Amino acid sequence: MEMKCKLLVIGAGPGGYVAAIRAGQLGIDTVIVESERAGGTCLIKGCIPSKALIHAADKYEQIAVHAGKGHLGISLKDKPTLDFAKTIAWKDGIVDRLNGGVEGLLKKAKVRQIKGWASFKNAKTCDVATQSGIVTITAEHVILANGSKPTELPFLPFGGDVISSTSALSLDKVPEKLVVVGAGYIGLELGIAYRKLGAKVTFIEADQRILASYDKELTAPVQQWLKKHDIKVHLEARATGWQDNKLSYTDKEGREHAIKADKLLVTVGRKPNTEGWGLENMAVDMDGPFIRIDNHCRTSMKNVWAIGDITGEPMLAHRASAQGEVVAELIAGEKREFNPNAIAAVCFTDPEIVAVGLSADEAKAEGVETVIGKFPLMANGRALTMEAGDGGGFVRITARKDNHVILGIHAVGPHVSELSGEFALALEMGARLEDIADSIHVHPTMTESFAEAALSALGHAIHI
Repeated sequence: MEMKCKLLVIGAGPGGYVAAIRAGQLGIDTVIVESERAGGTCLIKGCIPSKALIHAADKYEQIAVHAGKGHLGISLKDKPTLDFAKTIAWKDGIVDRLNGGVEGLLKKAKVRQIKGWASFKNAKTCDVATQSGIVTITAEHVILANGSKPTELPFLPFGGDVISSTSALSLDKVPEKLVVVGAGYIGLELGIAYRKLGAKVTFIEADQRILASYDKELTAPVQQWLKKHDIKVHLEARATGWQDNKLSYTDKEGREHAIKADKLLVTVGRKPNTEGWGLENMAVDMDGPFIRIDNHCRTSMKNVWAIGDITGEPMLAHRASAQGEVVAELIAGEKREFNPNAIAAVCFTDPEIVAVGLSADEAKAEGVETVIGKFPLMANGRALTMEAGDGGGFVRITARKDNHVILGIHAVGPHVSELSGEFALALEMGARLEDIADSIHVHPTMTESFAEAALSALGHAIHI
């Protein structure tokens, strides 16, 4: 079978499906190819299911606090019981619902959906292996949105009790002992969730500290939580092998150790899906392991575009979605460019971390003189009413000293992920400290901490 279309999108993740929907809305004849389920890694086996598991773990821990003597005047006679199979089923129900929603939106936009594995013969033609046979598709434009996958260590291959982040979201029971190799955001999110569900968790991290991409002030409250919950973290430690359910590793002095575990979760990063589908036949330039693009998401091959994880850091779903919209509108003839001032990143640990823009140290490295404002959540009324004021959380703003233009906003604490939109908007709009301080923020809300941080940078915070 042969097909022709104006636009062919490869991959129905948050980049690909958004690009296809927007293209369909603009009247572009679009075909999207996905080998698995619509929604991609983020929806099916990443962001969404992991946040569902994190939420369930939070609930379980919160209920357990009320057993015995109780908490907040609320007490339970017995500790809660966990039916983990039902927890996973609930998580899967959310995934199914969103998957169906994405497929419905593609249909509504009149996008033709093909399930199968695409292999490119040249830049504009691919063969798709479907259940009913080979479908050959030729397109005028191609968007590559192939995404990424967990990085596998050669001496710790996935399989059996050595699991990836994907497998960690579909276990049949909570492991008694869980060892996590890698204390980046993926490992910490899942490790913390399983600790709340009752697992004994240990981290093995090769770097000198956890969450090395964030500054020490931001990660200190997370370290405090780990210590409080008896989670061991071995820093400057390198895993060397796995045998008989024991992980062997060396410490910073080179001494060898072994630790027993029911499951070994390996989270040492992700790599782009560039193999096995004919990229080498498309004559596009590479940037290391990634596809090279310009600020319009164009590759070196005419009318071949690339978006999302396959194009490099930051590997974030919302970056891919934004790129997808830009490309669809460019193909439709609109004037667009992908050039955001900053892209917010959130780490859903306990407590949560938000980072958008430059830190003071990064600004200093660029030769910019700054002023910094910081407001502790312990001084925020709403945070206290939600038990979010303890643990060292704060909101911090970094701005230029000369004109007060905001360069970066960082926060750590329970629920701060919900402030990320306002933070990103402030940087995208080129806001100054006075813009934030003079905007009346609702009381009582966590957002008041943002305004107070701006006031602090101006030298006259009210509530500290």
